[in-house]
Amino acid sequence: MQVSVTDKCSGHGRCYTVASDVYQDDEIGFNAAIGQTFSVGEDLAEQARLGAINCPEAAILISE
Repeated sequence: MQVSVTDKCSGHGRCYTVASDVYQDDEIGFNAAIGQTFSVGEDLAEQARLGAINCPEAAILISE
C-alpha cells in the first residue's frame, strides 16, 4: 500500500491521533509527511486507512 500526504493538510491532527503508528506530526502540528509518498505494510494498512478517512481535507491518498 502506498500513502501520499498532499499539501491540503491544514493541521487538524486527526490522522496521527487515530493512527499514530503510521502518521506523525511536525513541530507545528501538521502531518510530518506532507509532499511525500511512503509504503505501509499490511500490518498497518487498516491504521493508514483510518487516518485517511478521518482527514477533513482528504489530504491523505491511499493506493493499494
